[in-house]
Amino acid sequence: MEAIKEKKQEVKMDIEAMTEVYAKLAIPGAPHKMLAKMEGSWITRSRMWMDPDKPPEESVGTSQNKMIYDGRFLQQEYTDTMRGNPVAGMVITGFDNNTKKYVTVSFGSMSSGMYLFEGTASADGKTITQENSYVEPIMGAMVYRAVTRFIDNNTYTFEMFGTDKNGKEMKMMESSYTRK
Repeated sequence: MEAIKEKKQEVKMDIEAMTEVYAKLAIPGAPHKMLAKMEGSWITRSRMWMDPDKPPEESVGTSQNKMIYDGRFLQQEYTDTMRGNPVAGMVITGFDNNTKKYVTVSFGSMSSGMYLFEGTASADGKTITQENSYVEPIMGAMVYRAVTRFIDNNTYTFEMFGTDKNGKEMKMMESSYTRK
């Protein structure tokens, strides 16, 4: 507790200095430009593995992606099908200039849960890898790994892996995005 008090005392700033720090952190940079590559209308082709010993289920959907709040965040609105039923959702991704991490929140019509992912990009900027921990109603505690790969200006992929409490990772889904 003493360390927390000391840290608070070290951080004392006047309001102008604080405003300047936050203003600098609000400026979109190269990571935000990377997210902007995903703006536009996309056709999605997805494969989902409900059971690793069985073939994946396949579907075709759409995703409408746009940058919001002056280029700070990418908003994706998607539609697809799962087991023949329509699904829809929204994904918002940004780059936090303070933590130097990509942060994503995902939610949709399949659940009342919101999934929060956090991660980094590869040195070449072609891959973003994020992780999330979530307690699934059936599987229990799971760690998810989401990987977005930029193939070219008109194609990117998204893969989701799940690791169960025993440490076994399984590919759960993959989606290929092709610009309309």
